[in-house]
Amino acid sequence: MARQGKPLLTFSIIGICAVLFLLQMVIPGLTGALAYAPLYTSEYLSPEPWRMLTAAFLHSTGFLLHIAFNMYALWIMGQALEPLLGRTRFLALYLLSAFGGSVAVLLLSNPLQSVVGASGAVFGLFGAMLVVQRRRGGDVRQLVVLIAINGVLGFVVPGISWEAHLGGLLAGTAAAAIIAYAPKGNNRSLIHWGGLAGLTVLLVALAIIGSSLVRLPLG
Repeated sequence: MARQGKPLLTFSIIGICAVLFLLQMVIPGLTGALAYAPLYTSEYLSPEPWRMLTAAFLHSTGFLLHIAFNMYALWIMGQALEPLLGRTRFLALYLLSAFGGSVAVLLLSNPLQSVVGASGAVFGLFGAMLVVQRRRGGDVRQLVVLIAINGVLGFVVPGISWEAHLGGLLAGTAAAAIIAYAPKGNNRSLIHWGGLAGLTVLLVALAIIGSSLVRLPLG
């Protein structure tokens, strides 16, 4: 599973997030146009499902540590995972984690709660690293502690979406398990992409079901 080369995709995602962060500060309404809330995929508005991914490339302009922490975590995790998985699989992992985070927000949070940030995708990378390290026989105790600490912060620090963290973690862990535990052989790549496609279908199905259940709070 090991690959060679610089993590160019990781650096590209960081660059996209940084450029969009600057644009958010100078273009009024950009954040609102790309952020995600369950309402945007419900029957109450014309569905805008792309927000479930675009929100993962935006960050709060009023809290610099938001983008700083996410990009630092992405830089650390991406440098380790992208060469191991390969760029296309890493991209699939990242996007599925981001999407999984939004699906969890849809299913578990207030329909009016708007979210932005790469945290769901980053938690997916945490989960993926845990799976990969476990598969290779490495020590995962420090990683478990890191995930636990950051997970708890989502419940005790106002403004952090624990739903996105949980959804991203579960989706990233599942995607990495499909890749890491696929049996070796000529069909391994087919199993990888078939499994990731199946996970995508599952997340889309959950998003469709969740969207049909969205109800606006009374009053």
